[in-house]
Amino acid sequence: MTRRATRVPLTEVPMLGHMSNRLADSASLYLRQHADNPVDWYPWGDEAFARAREEDRPVLLSIGYSSCHWCHVMAHESFENEDIARQMNATFVCIKVDREERPDVDALYMQATLALSGQGGWPMTVFLTPEAEPFFAGTYFPPESLHGQPGFPDVLRFVDEAYRTRRGDVSQTGAQVRERLEQRVGSAPQRPLADVSIDDAVTGLAVVFDPHSGGFSGAPKFPPHLVLEFLLRRLAWRPGDLHARRMAETTLTHMADGGIHDQVGGGFHRYSTDNVWLVPHFEKMLYDNALLVRVYALAYAITGEGHWREVAESTVDYLEREMAAPDGGFASAQDADSPGGEGAYFTWTAEQLEQVLTYDEGVAVVVRYGMRPEGNFEGANILRVAAPMAKVAEAVGPEAQSLLASALPKMLAARAERPAPDRDDKVIASWNGLTVGALAMAGVWLDRPGYVARAAEVADFVLSRLRVDGRLRRTWMDGESHHLGCLDDYANLIDGLLDLHAATSESRWLRTADELAGNMLELFADAGGAGFFFAGSDGEALIARTREVEDHPTPSGNSQAAWVLWRLSLLTGKRAYEVQAQRALELVSQDAVRFPHAFGSALIAMDAITGAPPTQVVVAGPAGDPGVAALARTARTADPLALVLTVDPTDADAVAASPLFADRGPVDGRPAAYVCHGTTCQAPVTDVEALRATMAGAPS
Repeated sequence: MTRRATRVPLTEVPMLGHMSNRLADSASLYLRQHADNPVDWYPWGDEAFARAREEDRPVLLSIGYSSCHWCHVMAHESFENEDIARQMNATFVCIKVDREERPDVDALYMQATLALSGQGGWPMTVFLTPEAEPFFAGTYFPPESLHGQPGFPDVLRFVDEAYRTRRGDVSQTGAQVRERLEQRVGSAPQRPLADVSIDDAVTGLAVVFDPHSGGFSGAPKFPPHLVLEFLLRRLAWRPGDLHARRMAETTLTHMADGGIHDQVGGGFHRYSTDNVWLVPHFEKMLYDNALLVRVYALAYAITGEGHWREVAESTVDYLEREMAAPDGGFASAQDADSPGGEGAYFTWTAEQLEQVLTYDEGVAVVVRYGMRPEGNFEGANILRVAAPMAKVAEAVGPEAQSLLASALPKMLAARAERPAPDRDDKVIASWNGLTVGALAMAGVWLDRPGYVARAAEVADFVLSRLRVDGRLRRTWMDGESHHLGCLDDYANLIDGLLDLHAATSESRWLRTADELAGNMLELFADAGGAGFFFAGSDGEALIARTREVEDHPTPSGNSQAAWVLWRLSLLTGKRAYEVQAQRALELVSQDAVRFPHAFGSALIAMDAITGAPPTQVVVAGPAGDPGVAALARTARTADPLALVLTVDPTDADAVAASPLFADRGPVDGRPAAYVCHGTTCQAPVTDVEALRATMAGAPS
C-alpha cells in the first residue's frame, strides 16, 4: 500500500517570515541570496533527503548561480512570494544548489532535465523522489500561466497530485530517467582518430556559420571561444585555409565591435540576446573573459592585427580592475542585474555624456558608438562600434582618436560612481586555471611579462589554498576551501600550469602538472573503459556518474583532460599519457566532426594529435644570457604555437624535468636552439637569422 506524503492545510504551514533559513551561513553567494526567502530551503545534503524519506515527500530541487538574471527573476516572482512559498513548504522538501559550487549535481540533473523536457538552462527546476530520482523538470516558470507556459503554482499542484495519486507512474519515470542517465555513461570509442577528417569539421562549421555577423548560431549567441581557438590554430598551421580565416576574423570583429563587448570598461558579457552581438545578457563570467583573452591574443600573434591586441589587453585590464578577489586569484562572476535595473550600469544617454565629457568628446563618442536619442535598450544606449574612425574624423576633425582616448577613461570613472552589479567572490579552481593559461600565453604572444608574473601568482594561490592533503578543492571563499574538485578543476588547472611552464620554462610548473595528472587519472579515469568521469571516485555517490563530453561553454572535462595528457606526453615522454589521451578523444571523435560547434576543445586536441604537432624548440644556454632570450623570442615570433623552452644545462633539476632537455647544450660556447618537429630534428643554430630560416623550413 502506497504511503501518502505528509501534508498539512496551507493555512497551517508555518512561514519563515523574515528569519533566515538554512542558507544564511553558506559559503555560496547564490545560496545566501535566498537566505531570507520564506521558502524552507535546505542545501544539498543528507538532511534534506532524510526528511523527504521520513515524511514521504517529493524533493523540489532548484539550481542556479549568483549572476543569472532569470534566476533572480524567478526568485523575486516565486521564492519571495509568501503564498507560493507556503505551497512549496507544505508539499515539498526544497533544496537550493549553486551550480558553480556543485557542477557534479548540476551536470547530472541538467541531463535529466534535457531528457524530461527537451531543453535545459538556469534556473533549473527538478522534482525528485526521496531516492533522488528525477521525474519532472523544467527551467524558469512564471508565477502565473503565460503564453502557454504553466504558472509555478500550477506546476506545484500538478506534481503534488501526481506524486500522491499516480505513484507508480512517478516511480516508473524516475527509474527510466535514471537508467537513461546511466546509459549515457557508456565508454565505447566512436572511431579511431586516424580515421577522422578534421576538414569535415571545418566544413560543418562553415554550414552553420553566420557570414554577416559571425558566430555559429542564431539568437541567443554565445562567444564561441573554443571553436575560434581551433580555427586560429588551424590557420597558424595551414595559412591557406581561407574558410578558417574568414570564420575566425568575421566573428572576432563583430564580437569586439558589438554590445557584448564592454566598450568602456573592457571585458565581455556572457552572451548576446540577438543575432548581431548588440544586446547582451549583462553578467560577466571569469571563464568567458579568460578564454577570450587567450583567443584575441592568439589572433594578434597569428595575424599581427593590432586591434586584437587592444581587445586582449583591455580585457586583462578589466579582470585586474574588477575581478581580482580579496584573498587572491580571480572572482567568478559579476551579476546580470544592476541596482538601477537591467543594464543600467553599462548603458548611456546623451545627458549622461554631457555631464562628464567636453562637447567634442561627446560628439566623437556619439558617432563612434552609434548613440541615438531614443536609445537602443530601454531608452538608453548600449555602446557598440557603429562607425569607422574616418567617419568620426569627419565629425570632429583629425583629433578623433585622441578625443576618444580621453573620453573613455572619463566615462569609466563616472560609471564607477554608479551602483554596481554584485560580484560573486568565490574563487573557482577550474576557471582560475583557465585564467592562468590565458595570462601566461597572452604574456608570451603580446610580449607582456607582467601577465606571466600574474599568472604565476594566481597559480601559486590556487595550489596553496585549494589543494588540501593533495586533493584539489573546487572553490575558495572567505578564507576556506570547499567541495571536492571535479575533472574540469584538474584538467583546466593542469592546462594553465603547462602554459605557465611554456612561458617561463620553470620546471616546478611541469612537475606539479605531472603530479596533478597522476591524481586526475586515479580519481576520474574510467578503469573499465576509456575517457573520464566528471566527479571523482572519492566523491558523493549520486544516482549516476556522468561524463561531460561537450563544451558548454568551458572546455569539456573529458577533452581538456585528453589535451593536457597529450601535452604532458610530449614533455615527459610518458607514452601512457598519449594512450589515455587518444582513447578519451575517441569517445567523441565522430560527434566532434558532426557537431563541431559543441566540440571545439576536442577538435583542438584531435587536430594536434593527428595532423599538426607543435614544433619544439629548446634553447640551451646560461640562465639570464641575452642570447638565450633573443633565440626564444625569435622562435615564438616565427611560430606562435611552437613549444619554446629554455634550459640552463648546468641546472640538473631543470634538465631532469623533461627528456627534451637531454644532451642539449651551447654550441661553441654560444646559446643554441634545437628545433624538432615530431620525431625529426634539425641541426642546432646559434644566431637568430639561422633560427628564422630553420623555423621557416619546419613542416607545417
